[in-house]
Amino acid sequence: MDRRSLIKNAGIAGVLAAGVAPAVHAQANVRWRLASSFPKSLDTIFGSAEMFSKTVKALSGGKFEVSVHAAGELMPAFGVVDALQNGTVEMAQTAPYYFTGKDAIFAFGCAVPFGLTARQMDAWMEHGNGRKLMDAFYAQYNIKSRSAGNTGTQMGGWYRKEIKTVADLKGLKMRLGGGLFGEAMQKLGVVPQNMPAGEVYQALEKGTLDAVEFVGPYDDEKLGFNKVAPFYYYPGWWEGGAELEFFINTKAYAALSPEFQAIVDAATSVAARDMTAKYDAVNPIALKKLVGAKTQLKAFPKAIMDAGFKVSMEVFAEHEAKSSEFKKIHADMRAFQRDQLLWARFSESAFSNYMASAKI
Repeated sequence: MDRRSLIKNAGIAGVLAAGVAPAVHAQANVRWRLASSFPKSLDTIFGSAEMFSKTVKALSGGKFEVSVHAAGELMPAFGVVDALQNGTVEMAQTAPYYFTGKDAIFAFGCAVPFGLTARQMDAWMEHGNGRKLMDAFYAQYNIKSRSAGNTGTQMGGWYRKEIKTVADLKGLKMRLGGGLFGEAMQKLGVVPQNMPAGEVYQALEKGTLDAVEFVGPYDDEKLGFNKVAPFYYYPGWWEGGAELEFFINTKAYAALSPEFQAIVDAATSVAARDMTAKYDAVNPIALKKLVGAKTQLKAFPKAIMDAGFKVSMEVFAEHEAKSSEFKKIHADMRAFQRDQLLWARFSESAFSNYMASAKI
């Protein structure tokens, strides 16, 4: 009986009990480096990279190891795409919309204003055209992608003053994660600032920033934003579900054996699911703590949401006029989103709306 037949009939437990070594034990050791765009203090996001590394090592029996490096250790947080493109590292973990300065299409790999939720993004990427379209685009940067997890719908950020009308946004210096959201907010009068998470607190404390959006209660509390900006708004209409990505150098991936490629694919799936589940588990607890510490939790007025939607559609139209590839990807995402929204009306949204009013 050959090895593949044995595995099929006996399963992994039977293989190990029989003393049959998996194929990875016959392969040469592989050592990769992964550069993250995030600090170690963000145990949710950075933890996804650590989970990936741990899973790769376990699945390969120690034959394949990936060292994980926080932002600034090997390169600046926003230097990872260049590093992948020139082969300095084999992998990165990042938010693709950090790189819209290179091309606006990067935003679709993470989040766009009034875009997909976490589940919708996962569906579009893995069972729609999302991954295929994005990897075709990433190919020019020597990159292929895998999900590193999704934050879910984000909060609308921390503000030093109350935001009651669109006029209150004018002249506001705000740290934005990146992407097309910055362009939309500029149309509303905001002065966008793009900086790594580790630099934001000090800028907010000194008044260099008037506001900051990052992720949600768990990460925001760890970064201490509530200590220097009392107003916490929701929802983050620019990030209905922000996808973090593992970027992999295409040549490094192609050089792996089929077994090691399968290990990389499996380990990214484990890490992505773990990160999203962790956010859902820890955010409610953190939000209660923030409110208990006198954070003023406020919903964006509908007028601001409407204004945000209007200018966001203008931004999409402007980019579509300049890039046929942008137009193609945007059209595909919106077509997928329309079906998802239709289904949600009769499934999750209906159920969630009822449960929100029920006493449990």
